[in-house]
Amino acid sequence: MKTILKTTLAVWLICAAIAHGAVVRYDLTISEKIIAPEGKRVTALAINDSIPGPTLRFRVGDTARIRVHNRLPKEDTLLHWHGLLLPNAQDGVPYLNTPPIPAGKFFDYEFPLTHAGTFWYHSHKGLQEQRGLYGAIVVEPAQPQGPAVDRDHVVVLSDWINEHPDEVMRTLLRGDEWYAIRKGNMQSIWGAHKAAALGEYFSREWSRMPPMDISDVAYDAFWANGKKRMPLESKSGERVKLRLINAGASTYFYVHSATGPLTIVAADGQSVEPVQVKRLLMGMGETYDVIVVLPASGRYEVRATAQDDSGYASIFLGTGTEHLAKNIPKPDLYSMGWMVAGLKKDEGPASKPEPPRPLSPYRKLRALASTQPPDTAPVREIELRLTGNMQRYMWSFNGKMLMEESTIPVKRGEVLRMKFINDTMMHHPLHLHGHFFRLLNGQGDFAPLKHTVDVPPMARAAIEFLANEQGDWIFHCHLLYHMKAGMSRVISYDDQGPNHKPKLDYKSMNPWTFNMDATAQTNFSEGRAGWRNARNNLDFTWDHGFEEKEYELDLVWKRYHNRNWSSLYGYRFTNEHDAKNRAFGGAQYRLPLLAYSTLTVDSEGDLRTGLAKSLQLTNRLSLENELEYDTHSDWEWHGGLEYRLNKRWSITGGYHSDHAFGIGLNFKW
Repeated sequence: MKTILKTTLAVWLICAAIAHGAVVRYDLTISEKIIAPEGKRVTALAINDSIPGPTLRFRVGDTARIRVHNRLPKEDTLLHWHGLLLPNAQDGVPYLNTPPIPAGKFFDYEFPLTHAGTFWYHSHKGLQEQRGLYGAIVVEPAQPQGPAVDRDHVVVLSDWINEHPDEVMRTLLRGDEWYAIRKGNMQSIWGAHKAAALGEYFSREWSRMPPMDISDVAYDAFWANGKKRMPLESKSGERVKLRLINAGASTYFYVHSATGPLTIVAADGQSVEPVQVKRLLMGMGETYDVIVVLPASGRYEVRATAQDDSGYASIFLGTGTEHLAKNIPKPDLYSMGWMVAGLKKDEGPASKPEPPRPLSPYRKLRALASTQPPDTAPVREIELRLTGNMQRYMWSFNGKMLMEESTIPVKRGEVLRMKFINDTMMHHPLHLHGHFFRLLNGQGDFAPLKHTVDVPPMARAAIEFLANEQGDWIFHCHLLYHMKAGMSRVISYDDQGPNHKPKLDYKSMNPWTFNMDATAQTNFSEGRAGWRNARNNLDFTWDHGFEEKEYELDLVWKRYHNRNWSSLYGYRFTNEHDAKNRAFGGAQYRLPLLAYSTLTVDSEGDLRTGLAKSLQLTNRLSLENELEYDTHSDWEWHGGLEYRLNKRWSITGGYHSDHAFGIGLNFKW
């Protein structure tokens, strides 16, 4: 009875607030902006000439009226209101539910504010979020609530790279390891030796598992409210609420403070029972409200460290002598321990000691009131495996990208329970639009409500939500480049008709990109150039000996089927002695130790088999080995060293059985 009375009173208060709420107007202008964060002038995108954009403030019961002007020279744009429950047409996903705004035009958003908390907004068009299109949203409750604080600050965490995000995506799609090399995080035999982990290194390779990857991109800067170092107004002895927002495109942050533990009071805008953590791991798209208590004197750092330890951003609270936060231990690139941590993340009590590099604090989160859905709602359960291939940069659910399988149907009134199994070696922050879900973390009726959940490598997680909306809502990995690569689904309500198909931007999916890997040495030239998308390569390959003046030129279609098998079809042009031009077909298979074998048969009846293996000796130095047997031309082999100078160029040298010794350069594009 008491619960019914409390619920009735809450509904009445919300209705009363809405009835008397204000109309809050904002004008937001999206335009280009020249910045030089690392001394290099680059073109960013800004909202009202600012990165991040202005903080939008409302109160429960208000109506938001936001006019968004597109002042970009050519690009369409639009904004998504991350974490807000609003009408489907206002959600801001291009084509699916909101039309993109053409250059020179504007769009008026209007929606009610029905729930309090810390949220944010960002572009959902292409990779514009990475270029600076994001900002904070703060919705105050209709009546004051929550722990008392002396200060209340918004902290928007983000990452920045001077390269254009389209070039970043192209680099990732071609499977280039340059970003790991640039950060010094490339796994190598020498690195494994220094870490006393050679056994684990070769055991991983024997199991055909690629190197563990903490972060895909090498960033030039990490920001808090657009700066590497940011003071926030506060005085010694105060209780300060920090509204933390991870607006990074592909960076998990550890947030930690020189003052001691952080007290979490809200997650994704939803209040939780206060709980302390020493270090808070935040996935992209997540928000946390934390309270920091400042000592009686001094100026204290709250630091947000990138999970791969490639940099950090800092805010400072208080006045006086500066106190820095302690460094977080560097990640162990060669140990399987952090993967095992993901497997065991739900084991043991929530109060067990916090490790130096903790996972997300989900086990500790507990809602203030019951979040159980109605007992009468039917429950349907689905399983989604998180799948991917770093070499081809394919990211998917159940092995299928968005363009291959787009929809998860849902019936209004049911509870959809989603179980996730992460089959990859990366964290994935999964975000659901238009709903809050219950994070099934062992808290029973008091499971916390969230809109984004991190699933660690090789781990499992489960959520459920009451399907109480209508239309189509996107569900995706909030690592921006994973989403762009296809790790998304549409939650589609089935009352839209049996022939309904979600409106998606198919033109931007699975793009074809040009790439090249070419070597010119004093003795010969070889390489590959062509176009590729997620499952196909259309390549021109060559091998040309300068002294013999013999060549082989292949036109090849390679079809990727799964992480081990690919098929090959092509036509070979050659001027080699006693050889003819010919068609060929065959397959490539990935062996243990990450060696690649090929077998082809050609139209002249000849068989060709090959074996290739790359050994990463140091962060920049690799040993490239190839062995080939052809029933017509007999044995051929090649071994050589490649030292990576930068993203484009390497020094190469080695011996080829047909062309002898040589030294030269390799070019990648």
